[in-house]
Amino acid sequence: MHLFLSLVVIFLSWQFIEPNAYNFMIKNFSATKSGSDNIAVIVIDDKSIAYHRWPWPREYYAKIMEYLNDYAKPEIIGYDAILTSLDKDNPKSDEYFFNTVKRIDNLVTGFSPLQQPYENEQEGRKYDIKFMNKFGVNIIKKYEPYDFGRYKSISEFPKPYFDAVKRVGSVNISQNPDGYLTYMDQVVSVNGNYYPSLGLRMYMLLNNTDSITLLPDKIYVEKTGLTIPSVANSKGIQNLIRYYRVNDSDSYTHRKYSAIDIIDSLEAIKKGQKPAVNPTEFTGKIVFVGANAKAAALALEDALPTPVLQKHPGVDIQATNLDNLLTKDFITQTSLLQDLVILFTMTVLTFIIISKFSYFASLFLLILLAAFYIMFSVVCYQAGVAVNVITPIAIQLLTTIFGYSYRFLLEGKTKEKIKQAMGKYLSQDIMKNVVQNIDDIKLGGKRANVTVLFADIRGFTSMSEKMTAEEVSVILNEYFTEIEPIITKYNGVINKFIGDAVMAIFGEPIQDINHPVNAVKCANDMLKKVNQLQDKWLFEGKPKIEIGIGINTGEAFVGNIGSEKRLEYTVIGDTVNLASRIESYNKVYRTNFLISSSTYSYVSSIADVIKISEVQIRGKAKKMDIYEVLRLS
Repeated sequence: MHLFLSLVVIFLSWQFIEPNAYNFMIKNFSATKSGSDNIAVIVIDDKSIAYHRWPWPREYYAKIMEYLNDYAKPEIIGYDAILTSLDKDNPKSDEYFFNTVKRIDNLVTGFSPLQQPYENEQEGRKYDIKFMNKFGVNIIKKYEPYDFGRYKSISEFPKPYFDAVKRVGSVNISQNPDGYLTYMDQVVSVNGNYYPSLGLRMYMLLNNTDSITLLPDKIYVEKTGLTIPSVANSKGIQNLIRYYRVNDSDSYTHRKYSAIDIIDSLEAIKKGQKPAVNPTEFTGKIVFVGANAKAAALALEDALPTPVLQKHPGVDIQATNLDNLLTKDFITQTSLLQDLVILFTMTVLTFIIISKFSYFASLFLLILLAAFYIMFSVVCYQAGVAVNVITPIAIQLLTTIFGYSYRFLLEGKTKEKIKQAMGKYLSQDIMKNVVQNIDDIKLGGKRANVTVLFADIRGFTSMSEKMTAEEVSVILNEYFTEIEPIITKYNGVINKFIGDAVMAIFGEPIQDINHPVNAVKCANDMLKKVNQLQDKWLFEGKPKIEIGIGINTGEAFVGNIGSEKRLEYTVIGDTVNLASRIESYNKVYRTNFLISSSTYSYVSSIADVIKISEVQIRGKAKKMDIYEVLRLS
């Protein structure tokens, strides 16, 4: 019950509560630094739209680009906009814009990968190839990344724009299920072709490199030494964004300029007048150009909820991404193993405190433990490491409830119940199962997926006829003594000894999702141990024995069989019978180790086998395949 509720708590925390805690921690303890002064954003804002209603003629964009390229001389320009059509009513305006873009060498423009496929698949493939040939970068894959399968096409550029543009980066940003944006889609895949984000492509241009290497948990930018901690999923290869402090009332974390002020400044410069914005403010800087106007058409409001702002302008998010890359300032997410270590540590410490101290002392220490972990989380976020905040505290609370319940309600009754229970059991191997299910000891059981192992000594009857009963018992006892710890090692339980045979169960009562693999590994070790015993017995003048092993995996009834006063924990069903019959075929095929096809389906990656096809198993209407295990890889 504790495990089940723990899993429920972990799931609910990760899905619903933890994201809110993450947003809170980022806003209050991580986003404490200002964005770089070396990065500025020029935005088509409400002030710009008030000057000229939307949509703008392309010549306005051209004027912004002309101002930057001819007068401001920034180090690089990022154009956070997507152009997919021509202005048929004003072709000269288009021509002015395209010609301006064409002569800018340090411009990276945005493009958008789309989820819907091309209307014309054949033409779409041609465009993919054409787009990749011109704008693709060198991707070095050190592993096969997640098969994204999300994007099926690319927003198509008009031909004059396609010809004018020199470099592109994806401007797609994926929101979390809660609507917030915490990850940047750093690399996206369109029909198997990989493209960097707008910020990453700008970073590559700034560092004169066209190559990135994809590793399982990071992106490495060649020639720069930059390593981006990342995770691959259906949205692309993403990394957590390190947000910055909001510095002004316009909801931007980097210096923001109105697009209309830039256009007016260009006109003033051409007339020999003083510009509203001096071009030197952008000289040698990084400039992003985008749009975010609340008063304009809905399509122009490019803002998303982030941990620091409910409506965070998209162009500022793009600038934040490049800022992270330039400063190597990332939020590193803890791995699953680290998360489990934290949860395990909290659980163990809670149990220790409850079991070792009095009620009031333990309660005080548990509060201190929770406070310490919260302080630890704050320090981690300040250092750029995102740890789960709510889940460990919730697990601690749940563990505390169960710990105190056990201590005050069950502890006094446990010893007597164990005595009564153990009188009904013959096998000491299921002691843990008794303790965990002490109130459920009764006739009956459940159906479960298990793996059953039968091991039988070859020629035991003829051997026993040549030896005294005492001599036979010595060999059997030594053999059983040696194989019992092997079975236990692989989470198996010896169900019974049947003369010279042994039957073991894997998967119950000890829960083990890898029970087929562990059963096969156990059998392999048993054969090795018998080989060692043969050498010893040969030296002692005892007869040489060999064993045959049969294994089958499937559903069986697992539980208590017998009477109300005397129980035997066992497993019954066709799965058990088939395992026994498979073992008997070792004599037919002169083999030592046979498994069923159901077991083989779990261990095919680790076992070298010979397939024995269409064997007629006694009691089975249809012939079936069995496998001889030769070795484990």
